[in-house]
Amino acid sequence: MRIAGERVKRTRLVRTARFVVAVEVEAVIPPDDPSEPCDEAETVQLLRQVREHADRGDLDWLTRHGKVYVAAEVV
Repeated sequence: MRIAGERVKRTRLVRTARFVVAVEVEAVIPPDDPSEPCDEAETVQLLRQVREHADRGDLDWLTRHGKVYVAAEVV
């Protein structure tokens, strides 16, 4: 079920110990509460998948779905 309202693009960051993944998603500004855009269930599920793939180190999948930043190891 889709939430009624204006749709806007937002960048969400998914952070893990090794990666930060910037994913562009669509948020909704509902007419009942326009104070803040909210995420639909499909967006939340996508962000969970990004987190799972980042935890596994699946760079191929991550780079198809967002911009990946890798933590530098300081010696």
